[in-house]
Amino acid sequence: MDLLLSRKVKEMFTGSKGSHDWEHTERVYKLAVHIGEKEGADMEIVKAAAVLHDIARQAEDESGGRLCHAREGAVAAEKILRETGYGADDIARIKHCIEAHRFRNSKEPETTEARVLFDADKLDSIGAVGIGRAFLFAGEIGAKLHNSGADIEKTKPYTEEDTAYREFIVKLRKVKDRMLTKEGKRLAEERHKFMEEFFARLDKEVNGVE
Repeated sequence: MDLLLSRKVKEMFTGSKGSHDWEHTERVYKLAVHIGEKEGADMEIVKAAAVLHDIARQAEDESGGRLCHAREGAVAAEKILRETGYGADDIARIKHCIEAHRFRNSKEPETTEARVLFDADKLDSIGAVGIGRAFLFAGEIGAKLHNSGADIEKTKPYTEEDTAYREFIVKLRKVKDRMLTKEGKRLAEERHKFMEEFFARLDKEVNGVE
């Protein structure tokens, strides 16, 4: 990890919420390195993009989801990358990775490096870690514990109905089929299975069934 870049970026996460904090960035970084090496990616681009990918997440949360942290993050990243000595071509490639890493986004990852970051970020949203983060986020916005009886299509984000279960239905259960790299797909299979088992168990326990 580029120490100068990481120190500068880490400071930006001061006061960030647990669901999208610096620890999330560190996990994504490790996954991106693992996948990137298997995919033959340009690791300098992958590493920088992983460090920077969520720098605008706090702004999105504060906007109630109105801002797109991927788009805003790419803009903010350019200035940081220039200050830390990256050239114009590398900056453009890193910005594309950041712009295209979001699940709820029309921007498609067009490079190996962008696909690596996309998969690394998505892997941290599923499995045991993904469940933990979903509950963290639900707590941050004051959502209920569980709402399996709700019509999810009629619920809205950043409300008390924006539960971990809603996130599973709206996004997490779909992640496995959106993976773009061979290694990402392999890792997603087991994480997906664990989530299905967990939410089935949660539903039983909430309804008093063992």
